[in-house]
Amino acid sequence: MQDSLKSVKQVWQKLQALSATDLRLLGHTAMLMAAIRLGLWLLPFQTLRRWLSKRYPLGQRRQSNSAAVIQKVVWAVEVVSWRMPGGVLCLARALTTQALLHQHGCDCELRIGVAKSAAGALEAHAWVEHQGRVIIGGMPGFSRFHPLPSLEGK
Repeated sequence: MQDSLKSVKQVWQKLQALSATDLRLLGHTAMLMAAIRLGLWLLPFQTLRRWLSKRYPLGQRRQSNSAAVIQKVVWAVEVVSWRMPGGVLCLARALTTQALLHQHGCDCELRIGVAKSAAGALEAHAWVEHQGRVIIGGMPGFSRFHPLPSLEGK
């Protein structure tokens, strides 16, 4: 009990140190990620992607400092996914990242790759790329995943 109270106190202190902008981003990220997790469970994948593209279209206004926006969005997705009950799979993290970056005018691409495990089972992984660089979803052994054709039609 004492450890959980200490943990809550630490989280509260960290939240108090954040700016109002960062708190709004974390709140928005948490709600979007929860909706995406629910959507992945209830809807066909293409239906969820259409819903996201309508609500989070690529903004007309391009960011002059896209690196800072990308860094902040990835930070928010990481923070929220670490604390989301039940854990968050790579696909939900990637879809959340893509939607938020599109909202901020940063073009990025959702990628899905497949690999065979040592036991021969098929594994899949999702990540997001910006200008050919992985911005979320990289991990040890990442290179073993072979990307499927782009979902973006590029």
